Amino acid sequence: MAEIIVVTSGKGGVGKTTTSASIACGLARRGKRVAVIDFDIGLRNLDLIMGCERRVVYDFVNVIQGECTLKQALIRDKRLESLYVLAASQTRDKEALTPEGVRRVLDELAADGFDFILCDSPAGIEKGAHLAMYFADRAIVVVNPEVSSVRDSDRILGLLASKTRRAENGNGGVREHLLLTRYSPRRVATGEMMSVADVKEILGLDVVGVIPESTDVLTASNAGTPVILNDESIVSHAYQDAVARLLGDTVPLRFIEEVRKGFFSRLFGG
Repeated sequence: MAEIIVVTSGKGGVGKTTTSASIACGLARRGKRVAVIDFDIGLRNLDLIMGCERRVVYDFVNVIQGECTLKQALIRDKRLESLYVLAASQTRDKEALTPEGVRRVLDELAADGFDFILCDSPAGIEKGAHLAMYFADRAIVVVNPEVSSVRDSDRILGLLASKTRRAENGNGGVREHLLLTRYSPRRVATGEMMSVADVKEILGLDVVGVIPESTDVLTASNAGTPVILNDESIVSHAYQDAVARLLGDTVPLRFIEEVRKGFFSRLFGG
């Protein structure tokens, strides 16, 4: 049975699409059959980060409106055979998404043997974001460790607890995970950034991942390659750890402490 995971946040620009692409790739690398859907109708960034923008012929809205089949719209990743992308439309309005249409697509993916369906949500609480989370079994709440991002994510948690199918049916609600992005231990040490403990205490969620601040993310996005596939990057290692935790592995948090320089590094400016 497919597990539906929404990747969401209250604030834009925190790294949801980067996270959706990397988590999807990480799960596929672990042998899972994965579909990742872009719910950000009108913007469409997931296919850019996945490097398949030139292969988009049909999109999510085309499937919902019966203009093509789901199989016609799904794009198979060239690097990972068990990973598929369903792009958003750049030319339609968010009103083109309907609860019935979204449910039909998710049900068809589940019937087709997918293990995980990732829903890359737009930021905030508008219709696209609500539909991305409504059918979810789990949620990855992406937060930057700064006050406005944490505050806006608190609103998302309220919606996950009350405005989803699982909440309405009394099935225990959506299981929530916290993922911190752009984390800098140096800035935490100087008081410029909230610590992992601070964010965890405010939001009351278990941390599934801490993604360090790095230029590798932008470089990977520009290249159309999810950053998790760059095995030389600490960002890749952090996302791989997050995937392992999602699958139930016990993995200690890394990249949350500032690396102290040795005597000779300090002496010679290294």
